[in-house]
Amino acid sequence: MDTEFLFSFFNGWAALCWIYLIVFYHKPETMQRLAGVGVLFLALAYAILLVPGLGQMDPAAFSTLAGVMSLFTQPEAVLVGWIHYLAFDLFTGIVLAHSAQRYGISRWVMLPIFFFTFMLGPVGFLIYSILLMVKTKSALPKFFPN
Repeated sequence: MDTEFLFSFFNGWAALCWIYLIVFYHKPETMQRLAGVGVLFLALAYAILLVPGLGQMDPAAFSTLAGVMSLFTQPEAVLVGWIHYLAFDLFTGIVLAHSAQRYGISRWVMLPIFFFTFMLGPVGFLIYSILLMVKTKSALPKFFPN
């Protein structure tokens, strides 16, 4: 398997999905399409690429930092881990976009949040959470208004 090609391919796929999200943010079907095609494709690729390495994986390795580090010594394992990040960051971006639409938050306000969610997933989530707490005057973010 050419891990370098697959790495570039899935990075490109995720970038296209994010561009689609930003450009078509205002269309109601955007979130469903991205979740149903964009994230689902990444999840399928993740599952397919994960299966060959499952037999070699020691479940106990997940219990220590050194054990987790040992899992990422092969390019195939790093690729699978990277696709995991791409899928979950994109899904998080979709959830944030859906929430922002329901609250009437403009695409321009969301642009930096999308950037941080794409590049540094939890940081984008944190920024959006703070924005929601300020907007709703709530101690906890309310992602899904009634």
